[in-house]
Amino acid sequence: MPLAFGRRFDGAITHFRDIDLLRRRRFVYEFPVARHPGYARRRGYFDGLTEFTALRTVDDAEDADSELGDGYVEPPLLYCDAGTALWRRMVEAGELSGADAVPPRPVALADAVLAVAEAADRGGDVRLIALWYTLGCDILVGGRVTEGVAGQVGRLREIVARTGAMPVPLPPADEQVLAMDDERETWWYLTVS
Repeated sequence: MPLAFGRRFDGAITHFRDIDLLRRRRFVYEFPVARHPGYARRRGYFDGLTEFTALRTVDDAEDADSELGDGYVEPPLLYCDAGTALWRRMVEAGELSGADAVPPRPVALADAVLAVAEAADRGGDVRLIALWYTLGCDILVGGRVTEGVAGQVGRLREIVARTGAMPVPLPPADEQVLAMDDERETWWYLTVS
């Protein structure tokens, strides 16, 4: 999932439920706590951890210079997500190399949502399709409406309409769409593939 989306919506509750999959897919890396780049300077802190601990809280998430980084500890292990500041520090420290040291490829949220909707469609999970679609235009495409995103949204809407994932007709009546005073919302409902 795109990192910006993950920062906006806390997915921590599912992170450890899926930790084995995330490790296999090289999204999460696991190390002994003592391999944290700041361990020598903060040994007392790290050695005192006895339960799951996020190294950066929501309140200090904007602090790019945080010495601890944005990983998490489940003693005796340290975890970091690919592409994060702590992951970069682990690469710089030589803890990760080769393919593990290559930053994740950016993925547009619209691409990820479409992939989830297509998989949910194949699996008959109409509720999952509806949950993603109801996030709406602002969250799914934000302020960046491009030709590629328009195509993705059109394909997503086809799935939504075909599966009945929404309890209202798609799109709303033309006169309702044209009366909207938000250009992106109007675009959202007028998009067709």
